[in-house]
Amino acid sequence: MDVVYQFEEVARLPLPGDNCAVAIQQLNSGTVIQYEGQFLVLDYTVMEGHRFAVKAIAPGEDLLSWHLPFGVAIQPIQPGHYVINKTVREALSVRQLTFAVPAEPNFADQVSPYILDEENFQPAQASPAYEDTRTFMGYRRHADRGVGTRNYVVLLGTTSHTGSYVNELASRLQGEWKNDSNIDGIVPVAHTEGGIENPNNADLLLRTLAGFMVNPNVGAVLVIDYGNESVTNKMVEAYAREHSYPIDEVLHKFVSLTGSFEEELVKGEAIVRDWLEAVSSMQRTSESISHLRIGLQCGGSDAFSGVSANPLLGWVSEQLVRYGGAASLAETDELIGAEPYVLSKVRNVETARKFLELVNRFKERTSWHGTSAEGNPSGGNMYRGLYNIYLKSIGAAMKKDPTTRIDYATEYGELMKDGGYYFMDSPGNDLESIAGQIAAGCNMIFFTTGNGSITNFPYVPTVKVVTTTRRFQLLSNDMDVNAGQYLEGKSMDELGQEVFELALQIASGQRSVGEKAGHAQVQIWRNWQQNDASQLETLLHTPVPTGAPIAIEDNVVPMANSIQFSFTRHRNRQSSDHIGLIVPTSLCAGQVAGMITRRLNEQGTGKPELSRFVTLAHTEGCGTSGGPAESLFSRTLIGYITHPMVEHCLLLEHGCEKTHNDYMRHQMDVMGVDASRLGYASIQLDGGIAKVSEKVEAWFADQLAAAEPAEKVTVGLEGLRIGIVSVGAMNKDAGAQLGLLTRMIVGAGGLVVVPENSELLAEDAFSQPLFGSSQVRPSIAYGEHVRRNGFHIMETPTTHGVETITGLAATGVELIIALIGDRPMQTHPFVPMLQVTSEQAVVHNHKQDVDLVLEGNPNIWVNQILERSKEILEHTYVPRLYQQGNIGFQMTRGFLGVSL
Repeated sequence: MDVVYQFEEVARLPLPGDNCAVAIQQLNSGTVIQYEGQFLVLDYTVMEGHRFAVKAIAPGEDLLSWHLPFGVAIQPIQPGHYVINKTVREALSVRQLTFAVPAEPNFADQVSPYILDEENFQPAQASPAYEDTRTFMGYRRHADRGVGTRNYVVLLGTTSHTGSYVNELASRLQGEWKNDSNIDGIVPVAHTEGGIENPNNADLLLRTLAGFMVNPNVGAVLVIDYGNESVTNKMVEAYAREHSYPIDEVLHKFVSLTGSFEEELVKGEAIVRDWLEAVSSMQRTSESISHLRIGLQCGGSDAFSGVSANPLLGWVSEQLVRYGGAASLAETDELIGAEPYVLSKVRNVETARKFLELVNRFKERTSWHGTSAEGNPSGGNMYRGLYNIYLKSIGAAMKKDPTTRIDYATEYGELMKDGGYYFMDSPGNDLESIAGQIAAGCNMIFFTTGNGSITNFPYVPTVKVVTTTRRFQLLSNDMDVNAGQYLEGKSMDELGQEVFELALQIASGQRSVGEKAGHAQVQIWRNWQQNDASQLETLLHTPVPTGAPIAIEDNVVPMANSIQFSFTRHRNRQSSDHIGLIVPTSLCAGQVAGMITRRLNEQGTGKPELSRFVTLAHTEGCGTSGGPAESLFSRTLIGYITHPMVEHCLLLEHGCEKTHNDYMRHQMDVMGVDASRLGYASIQLDGGIAKVSEKVEAWFADQLAAAEPAEKVTVGLEGLRIGIVSVGAMNKDAGAQLGLLTRMIVGAGGLVVVPENSELLAEDAFSQPLFGSSQVRPSIAYGEHVRRNGFHIMETPTTHGVETITGLAATGVELIIALIGDRPMQTHPFVPMLQVTSEQAVVHNHKQDVDLVLEGNPNIWVNQILERSKEILEHTYVPRLYQQGNIGFQMTRGFLGVSL
């Protein structure tokens, strides 16, 4: 007989009596394991974290972990057989594996629905409170705000429109505070929400913003809007006062931006500088740990999350609650299937009922969008052994200790007013869920991870707990706690006490690993577009655009124009610019991509072949529904990967997302895109932030060293790729001249793309001379790379300006002409935007922002636009708002995207 392993050497049972074990390392096909007097022979290779049967399981019998079902056998499963369902088989099929997986699934995702027995419900008693107390060094605020673990100046954008303002303001103020002061930082809080009319999440957004303001870690907060969005400063203030948020007990100011971007930045700098002395005077004092409010999260989970890391947080939470503190469990859809455990100890029947109501509401909302709340696990989750939502949920629920009672079930962002153990409604999307806990008052976040998620929040410390020693060693510079010690024999009491002491040190000011890394992300629970299922079938069967250009009327011949442009040609393509692009495949990789990009630009890497390096940080790729929303996302990313201005491109995955590198390779293969010329890197698999940064820099260095020189070429209008958008009131003469410009470029063989939601298309002066009607269907999908020049209309399943520009730039246009009738738009990270207006009010208020004012005889406007376009494309003029840092990038989720 070959080498025989003892069961404890290679596997774990979550609880005695389970019929499926978890492999703690990869076990090859044919491996022999001795278990309870029998020898098990593995029929297939079982990956680390995946499961195999330890008992015979008959068809129709439940598969059990933690004594709870996570599926039902659909064929006989013998001891030693690898257990696998359909979704995991499909997820593994796009991975580059070196071994075979079973040809057919042997179990199905099926769990009996939970029904609350209210008639026989028994309220649970709370664990006995400790008579003594422990202390930490914190910032005492007003009694209604609590005690902070940090002391930050926060720059809060009320909506997505002011995100670029708070980011740029924070950047300018970084040198204004000293590390030895009592100020922990000046940080921006930019997000994606509130930028459209009548968002469905308006109440949720107001609650979150009010909670962000009064979180005890805030020393001062500047709240920014434009004053005319769907959610404004006045609305935030009114909501806060109506719901008794203690905003008067925090140093704050509401500011509406009315002038030019630069003028408003100067005003913002002055306000914050005036606060610094007062914020720095705030001192840490000894405070009871009853003031600690900790948020419990898991992300990049694996099969060991529910065995080591999550039970560890359960232990810590139970201790804190007994000391009078509070803990918050969240991620509603990641508790589906674990209801029997979650509700095994509840304060009262009302709390149990509220919990189930929140779960059912979440399920209903996702169904309106053609998806299921049970579809949460990402590709990374499944790769690491979480086969379905039931298995993921059972493990996630272990953040509640078996002895802990659920005291409250609350809405997203609802304030935690007392000590105890809370459940807060939120999606499983890590960052969206964390934002709700911060708004609820959490002053620390504990984040468990199997893959090694690097998540941090700007002004609340995050303590990251990794599930296995092997993963901790790989990512030791990015993780705080190795819960794998429990798997190796350390008692939970001993490990729990160590982590509890670490928590007090971090609460007292010791920086967490994430804080030292210097990056953070924010995402509020994103808006959902459907309020019922009435539009579902129509949206699911919307015709796909053909990609063919839209024919233009030929009854008017546009004037010829002899203007020429100097471009470069390289690898059989010509363009106006060459950039190095880092594409994060999910939101969690975005900030790391940004850090690498900044360093490359500071070093002058790639000059003169590349003008600069760019990254496209976004909020998607994980924690959202699949189907149309996922297709839209991948199509848009591929539009950027294939953009003519992109010379060298690398994909940076976090490592546990739905849209990981292998997923993107597969999507490119399907679309006929050559994926071999791209670079690939993984924050988790390559060993953390420092190591992946070195890998990315080395890849670009190799590409630049091997590149052939580009040649200069001269092109006319046929070489232009232009996007045209309009915002606000329309000047008919300007619309007519843009129509003429369109005819000239398209007639010469160039490309013009207009988004479907543009007011230009409803303007007769623009549309009738082109195609005789304003009712023309889109020719390309949102974010689709244009393959044939001509005139195109792009689908826009969004009314959000930045989301529209994000899709438009992905089509391959190299210049966006924005006709401004209200105020200037946020610019794009690398496709230049020419801001044009004929409105004197705009000129007066935004003189420093506008690139071209159309005045006098309209017949000369086309030539003026072309001349300024030439300056931009040939890099002799940089659009003003791009130069000032007013830059935005935001993916739409379309009509059917919804957070999971």
